[in-house]
Amino acid sequence: MTDIKKGLAGVVVDTTAISKVNPDTNSLLYRGYPVQELAAALSYEEVAWLLWHGELPSDAELAAFVDRERAGRALADNVKAAIDLTPLSAHPMDVVRTAVSVIGANDAEAHDSSPEANLAKAERLFAAIPAVVAYDQRRRRGEDIVPPRDDLDYSRNFLWMTFGEEPSDTAADVFRISMVLYAEHSFNASTFTARVVTSTLADLHSAVVAAIGALKGPLHGGANEAVMDVFDEIGDADGAGAWLESALAEKRKIMGFGHRVYKNGDSRVPTMQAAFERLVAEQGGSADALLALYHRLADAMDAAKSIKPNLDYPSGPAYHLLGFDTTTFTPLFVAARVVGWTAHVMEQLEANALIRPLSEYVGPDERHLED
Repeated sequence: MTDIKKGLAGVVVDTTAISKVNPDTNSLLYRGYPVQELAAALSYEEVAWLLWHGELPSDAELAAFVDRERAGRALADNVKAAIDLTPLSAHPMDVVRTAVSVIGANDAEAHDSSPEANLAKAERLFAAIPAVVAYDQRRRRGEDIVPPRDDLDYSRNFLWMTFGEEPSDTAADVFRISMVLYAEHSFNASTFTARVVTSTLADLHSAVVAAIGALKGPLHGGANEAVMDVFDEIGDADGAGAWLESALAEKRKIMGFGHRVYKNGDSRVPTMQAAFERLVAEQGGSADALLALYHRLADAMDAAKSIKPNLDYPSGPAYHLLGFDTTTFTPLFVAARVVGWTAHVMEQLEANALIRPLSEYVGPDERHLED
């Protein structure tokens, strides 16, 4: 029988210059730069430019990009109408998927797949998705839309549109760090989905919509939501050990732990955990209890299975402390990862080949109706 690689595990299907995990340092690299260095020093706008262009922007390039991004933040009327028509019973990821489809339908360059047009579309999605995510959370709370402000950077404006007040410096920085850490991760499931769609020569928005569908799954982007569900189920730090013992006995998958790529722990976790701890220090009270539960469960999992947290584990509680509803966590992932997705769309088109793997047939032998 053919050697089947379930889930394409271990299969190298193409090359990329966008990101990699350096096995020697266990670091995720964006265009060669360790992501923890980028998260410590750069704005999300600078990181987006780096992923799209391969190099960091000059002062003039960054200023022009920032101006374009700030000019494209407002929701188009028909995008807002599409959001309003989506039932509140639908998951917020359904709303984001629908909104991106409408944004694509609005785009005059939707069917132009030249590098220049795709870069412009990527910038416009980068600017527009925060308004989609922010408004959807607000409408679920019975609150009115908050218009964007062009005097705030990406992260501060995102939080402003969501909560209607300017964030603290700590909150804005923690959110910025999360966006940088989530922006790109090589051929993950949603990125590979975007590249498969692109390989058919479908448009950029179609590739992003397909990637959103892949990200919705709890084994991918939905894991950060599942982490908070686990914390809610456990209740407090004292219950972590018994909960984990029971969950493992039931062979439940413990969300927020383990990663197919990282064998010695997710290199992004220390940076995001430190950011989460800064939020806890600023807020205190119930945040301290959340941090105690966070550490107790991580320690118990390490002791029981020697499995360490992935990025979703600290980002989930950090988003909770920032004030986001749990079901909004995965849409936040979309806002970050759209940069990586669109970088891969453009890279795929540079040397495109239709992605069409083979399969091993295991059904009935040939048979006929008269048999």
